[in-house]
This record gives sequence, structure tokens and C-alpha cells, in this order.
Amino acid sequence: MASLEPRPLRFGVVAPITTDLATWRDHLLGLADSGYSTILMPDVPQWHPAPGPALAVAATLTDLRVGTWVYASPVRPPWSTAWEAHSLSVLTNGRFEMGIGTGRPGIADQLRDLGLPVAPVSERAGQVREAVMALRELDGPDLHTPVVMAVGGPKAQAVAAELADTVTFVMPQTETRTETAQRIQQFDNRRDVELALHVPVIGDSVAPFMAGPDTDTAAVRAADSLAFLPADPPAAAEEIRRRREEHGFSYFVFGADVAGPLAPVVAELAGR
Repeated sequence: MASLEPRPLRFGVVAPITTDLATWRDHLLGLADSGYSTILMPDVPQWHPAPGPALAVAATLTDLRVGTWVYASPVRPPWSTAWEAHSLSVLTNGRFEMGIGTGRPGIADQLRDLGLPVAPVSERAGQVREAVMALRELDGPDLHTPVVMAVGGPKAQAVAAELADTVTFVMPQTETRTETAQRIQQFDNRRDVELALHVPVIGDSVAPFMAGPDTDTAAVRAADSLAFLPADPPAAAEEIRRRREEHGFSYFVFGADVAGPLAPVVAELAGR
């Protein structure tokens, strides 16, 4: 079910700590008045600092929202994920949103390397559900931490249809626009939740932690994939408007490396 009125556009930035801390802090400060709404942190153990502490620091630097993009549910017990998320929501005065999914491809090998249990794929949507339900219990009646779910298969989609505030679809980077449109139409959005779009490729740039370094940008572009946006600001703005009108996406997530060049577009579309 689509909204009768288009949702306001908002924009998030996946900003992992890939440089020295001073440079990372300066980058976040530069985002503060640029039109972006949310600073996001990936959850990839051992590649960079854990998302919870990093977001706690980020929240002290700006007044922007902060969030995970996204917690990998198999990495920690559901209650532990919920406790951290609830704590971040409390400590940021409600500026935290919990992004959560079943983990990126290859996570089973990573879990084995870390000595963690590997839950069958069939159980991972259930882990997400447990984490969200625990979060709702911890939040109680006076707090509602927004939940963004990254979903692929039918089990994850069913959990999101019931519990999520925002949904982002996990899809092949070369999935065509038509195929993505079919995916959206098949999603049971009777609650009219917000739809978010993960955009890892801007022009010839591939965002770290949002897509693999071997991503074929030409193939993504040739597929007319929604994982791609043109680097030209006016063309990007036109395409963002089109995706909201035609598909219902209103929350767009980019990598930190393109946040600056796209800032004028974001400020215009976000009404800054």
C-alpha cells in the first residue's frame, strides 16, 4: 500500500571509521548542516570499531540522528543487541534508530572465524524478531526506538511487515529497475512503513562497506539498477524524485565518500 501523500525525503550517510579519528570527526561535523538526517555505522567485526561505541561518539559531535546500517543479528544474542540499541536510544535522547538484518553474504565463515555459533539461515529471521521484541520490552511505553530492517527472503519480509518502522531491500546490485519494482509490489506494506534505498554506487564511486571492492560499476549502471545514481547533481536529484514517485522510496542512504559532492542535492531535497 502506497502513501496517499509522498513522505518527506531524508538522507543517511554510512560513515565507518576508515581514517584517523580527527579526520572522521571533522567529516561528521561537516555533515551537520548539509541536509543529511542520519549518521550510520556498519556492523562488520574486526574491520573497524564496534558500531555502538562509534555511534555514541558520533552523537556527541552533532545533533543528527545516528543508527546502525545494519546490525548483523547472528553476531550477538538478540537480547544483547536490544540492550545496546535501547541504551543508545536513551543516551542520545531518542536520536538512535536500530537497523538490523540477518547478515551480509559470507557471514557464516566470519562467525566460524570468531568462534561464534552459526545459526541455520532458516532461523535468522527469528533472531531479528527476538531482538526487536526484546527492544520493545526494554523501551517500555514511553520510548519507541525506530527499527529499520534489511530484508531479502519471505521470512525476513514477513517479520518486517509486522514489526519494522522502515524497510530496505537486500537485492543484487545488478537487479533491474523492473525487478525491484516487482519486489516492492510483492512486499506486504499494509502498515505503510517507510521504504529506504541503499545506494552504494554513485557514478564510478563504490562506497566502502556498502558494496564489495570488486563491484562492476558499469554493469550496475547498465542494468538500470536502483543501486546506482548518477554523479551529476541535477541528474541525481531528478532520479531521487522519480524513485519516490514511482516506487515509494523516501529514505536514501549513501556512502561517506560522496556525501560532500551530493550535499547541495540533499539540502535542496530535504528542504534545507
